[in-house]
Amino acid sequence: MTTPSTTPPAPAANTPLSYEQAGVKYDLIDPLKVAAQRAAAATAVHLGPHGYSEVEASRGESAYVVDLGPFYLASIVECLGTKTLVADAMWREGPGTGENFFGAIAQDTIAMAVNDLVTVGATPLVVQAYWAAGGSEWFADGARAQALVAGWKAACDRIGAAWGGGETPALAGIVEAGRIDLAASCTGLVNPKPRLTLGEHLGPGDAIVLLESSGIHANGLSLARKVAERLPQGYRTDIGDGLRYGPALLAPTLLYSPVTEALWAAGVRVHYAANITGHGWRKLLRHPKALTYRVHTLPPVPPVLRFLQQQAGMDEAEAYGTLNMGAGFALFVHADDAERAVATARAQGIAAWVAGRVEAGPKQLFIEPLGVHWGAEELQLR
Repeated sequence: MTTPSTTPPAPAANTPLSYEQAGVKYDLIDPLKVAAQRAAAATAVHLGPHGYSEVEASRGESAYVVDLGPFYLASIVECLGTKTLVADAMWREGPGTGENFFGAIAQDTIAMAVNDLVTVGATPLVVQAYWAAGGSEWFADGARAQALVAGWKAACDRIGAAWGGGETPALAGIVEAGRIDLAASCTGLVNPKPRLTLGEHLGPGDAIVLLESSGIHANGLSLARKVAERLPQGYRTDIGDGLRYGPALLAPTLLYSPVTEALWAAGVRVHYAANITGHGWRKLLRHPKALTYRVHTLPPVPPVLRFLQQQAGMDEAEAYGTLNMGAGFALFVHADDAERAVATARAQGIAAWVAGRVEAGPKQLFIEPLGVHWGAEELQLR
């Protein structure tokens, strides 16, 4: 028996890993998203005969918004991705009968949808579940299935949303045997209508407030799994601070809707919000306006993300342009409201920092402590 070390292992000796080498190539994915947006925009005319209309500015944002007259309706669908494979590995390969993280990844799945929905100022109302298994036998494992159910309900309770229903198909031949693909949709209301947050008030002088992440959340798991393959002890590897790699990766994604709800109740007007998932901190460039963003303060990097960066051989630009690196959500507020926004988030149990400012200028982002700069061409989502 060995005594766990408090020092993370040295970086792997073999060649560095990039997110593209892990199988995720945004240069291939993003053009499809843009093409889909253009085709989808042409379908907005179908709302007219019902007396409704789309909010055109929501196209390309994290949630789609429809004007229903007295209020707005917002909706989103998201999948969890390959984090389920890490939970599978811990269930099958952990000590004894394995470690059950299926309640945690239930929260992850809901967070993927809800954290997008609230960027437009919506209150989550209904969550739907999509659990597609590689065969009916997946659902026969009572402990695993019940953890998924309990975790799903607990996350709905945390955000105050109804679990409306869902779909549990057995897709042998599409989903690998013994695996499950998790997704969630969420519908919410923007009510009253002035809560709508699409960046129309975003401008020079605004402060950038960053909310903490709990770890990797659900972005970058393809890379994290590749790193696990290189480690002699895989997901059981000690990464320091008494943490093992697998459980650290499976820390559930934080739910940010309690913060956005509390901000509205406190009278803090959010000018814009960004969920920091795919593309990492480049998501701060999401709004189409030509503005310059300067980050002067960095949140602490969770140990699992620093370990992942070291083991994959990522420089700071690649790490912050791929992973959340300790910031799971960004709020853009009037400078006078910045400290209140921080205090409001902390009252909800979420650490927050006044991390930067918005300036007039070309569309670009400076992470000043790291010497990292990205221009408008680094994020093409429209």
